[in-house]
Amino acid sequence: MGVVNVTPDSFSDGGRLQGVEGAVAHALALDRAGADILDIGGESTRPGAAPVSIESELGRVLPVLRNLRPLTRRRISVDTCKPEVARAAMEAGAEIWNDVTALGAPGAADLAARMGCQVVLMHMQGEPRTMQAAPRYDDVLAEVCAFLRDRAEAALSAGVARDRIWLDPGIGFGKTLEHNLVLLAGLPALVALGFPVLLGASRKRFIAAIGPGGQSSGDRLGGSLAAALAGARAGVAAVRVHDVAETVQALEVQAAILAAEGLSPAR
Repeated sequence: MGVVNVTPDSFSDGGRLQGVEGAVAHALALDRAGADILDIGGESTRPGAAPVSIESELGRVLPVLRNLRPLTRRRISVDTCKPEVARAAMEAGAEIWNDVTALGAPGAADLAARMGCQVVLMHMQGEPRTMQAAPRYDDVLAEVCAFLRDRAEAALSAGVARDRIWLDPGIGFGKTLEHNLVLLAGLPALVALGFPVLLGASRKRFIAAIGPGGQSSGDRLGGSLAAALAGARAGVAAVRVHDVAETVQALEVQAAILAAEGLSPAR
């Protein structure tokens, strides 16, 4: 899943894509680089971000989506927590609703069921403006798994088809460095819940806390690739990334190495 931020304040590339033409060109570049899904977001969810109005978000997302849809055969997702934005995006050709609040808005689950779209249910402790103030868990892996299992059950109860539901542990959303690492190490437990898992660790701030460099989000490619490879080994269904070409290459090399293990004389 390639990231297409059409926001002025996203943590990694906010304001970089100039206008509809720039955003569409970027999305098509991610398509050519090997993205299977193009994820368009019109509201920043970085730590400390303030919410935007429905009208502002629609004004950012819909022109890009309407211009992009005829130019690509890739699936398009909309990254929004607002049912009104999700509904308009699906009408304009999006197929996936990527929701950081796990369909938490009133009527969201019922709307998703009526639209028949795929939904990504993400875990977040708190809300973007305050989520990194002092996140606390007794057992972060167990609590995230329980939350996502409950939200999946709520979606099913509302009529969302089981094969339409994805889960996302929400790396960096109300989590400390330790919480993020525990979740990355525990991805098999999340995969075992039986739904496809989306992992979004690309360029996240926790990477800078581990190794040298990386203070700028654009200098976190190595850590982003390490997280993507760990996710693939754990069985996640997709990774949400900014650097599509590099991630595709890393995943292909890892897959080739794993395929060759059975041919190695040492085994």
